[in-house]
Amino acid sequence: MVRIIELQDGASAAWDDFVHRMPEATFFHLAPWRQVIERAFGHATHYAYAEQDGAITGVLPLARMKTLLFGDALISTPFCVYGGPVAATPEAAAALESHAMDLMRRTGVPSLEFRRRDAADAGWDERPALHHTFRRAITGDAEADMKAIPRKQRAMVRKGISNGLRSISNTDTRTLHHVYARMVHALGTPVFSEKYFRILGEAFPDAHDVTTVLHEDRPVAAVLNFHFRDEVLPYYGGGTPAARGLAGNDFLYWEVMRRAGAERGARIFDFGRSKAGSGAFDFKRNWGFEAQPLHYCYQLRQGARLAENNPANPKFKLMIAAWRRLPLQVANLIGPQIVRGLG
Repeated sequence: MVRIIELQDGASAAWDDFVHRMPEATFFHLAPWRQVIERAFGHATHYAYAEQDGAITGVLPLARMKTLLFGDALISTPFCVYGGPVAATPEAAAALESHAMDLMRRTGVPSLEFRRRDAADAGWDERPALHHTFRRAITGDAEADMKAIPRKQRAMVRKGISNGLRSISNTDTRTLHHVYARMVHALGTPVFSEKYFRILGEAFPDAHDVTTVLHEDRPVAAVLNFHFRDEVLPYYGGGTPAARGLAGNDFLYWEVMRRAGAERGARIFDFGRSKAGSGAFDFKRNWGFEAQPLHYCYQLRQGARLAENNPANPKFKLMIAAWRRLPLQVANLIGPQIVRGLG
């Protein structure tokens, strides 16, 4: 018989052992995300696992995002690109789905969303394919991986090299946040707090690093990378205004690829999700990555409507324009209070 058990700290190691064994599981299924979401954003989490004969047979990372501005939803998993239950048996999968549906009914939350990478759950409605992910194999051989980059993009990487750019790898999330905050402010997007980046580093001490690109010893681009099995996932990154002319962003992601392949044995480069039609979407395709639509599927309580909290929603256009005009210090102060509802 399958039992559903709420995750406690003492079971986190067994949870993560199960995640590492399951091919369809991702970095975003790992247990430390529970503490990250609670500590950084104050959201309630409902991580649960299926157990049978004393062994974990399935896991479900789940959190409730409830804010005045952006509504109320159960999501697997907010602030992550992938999610949904992962199970070793059909019985565990059914039990975890039933548990999530029951939780939606008991809490009165209007919607339940699973962020699937490969396919939507049977019988679930699916959001339009707004987000896409970009993944492909790398070899770990710098010469071969450089040649695999399309010619025009490869020229941009070489431009960065000829401009005297160099990279360092460390855990300096403070410098990263400084660079990242300026970039997202220019895009009209509220910024995450520096505290969030610090918490991510604490939660995944051996599974993260920060790659920073320097020009004349000054940072012009940086990115926070996660490492999971043989994958590298550059996740939060950006460049200063100077980065564009120096090809700093192009050089940045080459250095992530080169370092991860040679130093950590990475064989999959996960470029993360981007919205169709965005500059980031086109940038990743220019690197020779194929866009793969993500399957964000959902269930609604009777009479409920699905929230559309994304920048493509026309109602946010005026907000984005106004945000760009805010002083950077003001945006950094109030941004984290807004972005906690935009996971």
